[in-house]
Amino acid sequence: MFPFRDSLTGDRKQNLLAFQKQAGFRFKDAGLLDLAFHHRSSTNETTGIRENNERLEFLGDAVLGMVVAARLYECMADRQEGDLAKAKSVVVSEDTLSGIALSLRINEYLVLGKGEEMSGGRAKKAILADAVEAIIGALYLDSGIKAAEEFILKIMDPQIQLVLQNRHHKDYKTLLQEYLQKQYKTIPRYALVKKTGPDHDRTFWVTVDLRGSVYGPESGKNKKEAEQAAAKRAWDELGLC
Repeated sequence: MFPFRDSLTGDRKQNLLAFQKQAGFRFKDAGLLDLAFHHRSSTNETTGIRENNERLEFLGDAVLGMVVAARLYECMADRQEGDLAKAKSVVVSEDTLSGIALSLRINEYLVLGKGEEMSGGRAKKAILADAVEAIIGALYLDSGIKAAEEFILKIMDPQIQLVLQNRHHKDYKTLLQEYLQKQYKTIPRYALVKKTGPDHDRTFWVTVDLRGSVYGPESGKNKKEAEQAAAKRAWDELGLC
């Protein structure tokens, strides 16, 4: 099915091993991973090889969409379908995926046709984004949904957090209060523990108590700022989205 699988050179095998180590997974079938890097332009110029990464891209796009959608559903429990759809469109966008591809140095492993190579294909966002999806599709086939999900969340969670932070404008006090009210029917309790510095340049130190667990103290130039910092500390330590 994949004519080039059995003809992987020693150098290519070593390169693929290096990529897997960097990406944090290990393929049983290195040829399947290699296929994920083969752009369709390479098949147009190679006699006898018809396979490229387009089918894997199709599969990976579906797996990626499902995992990201489930994560957003969990993290945005108070939002409507429209908000979820908007967030998902940003998280799985070509810009986001191509950036991830570059961070993983996927551009260095791509197999392109001569024409595509000459036209700067290794830097094209569409090719890079498609390769990320193809790798996800290959990982799903090789190792199953759990391995694919772990990889997706590893690379996508930081992007999800950026989207969520931008949407909420980092209003951790509101987020924390909504979370506690929904989960435990209670609210955070803030306490000013000290003030430092001269009157014209005070620093306020605040803790937040969540059902008996105290986070902080955190500082700010006024009580509101210090409370926000304490809420963020609690939010981060609880591992909330």
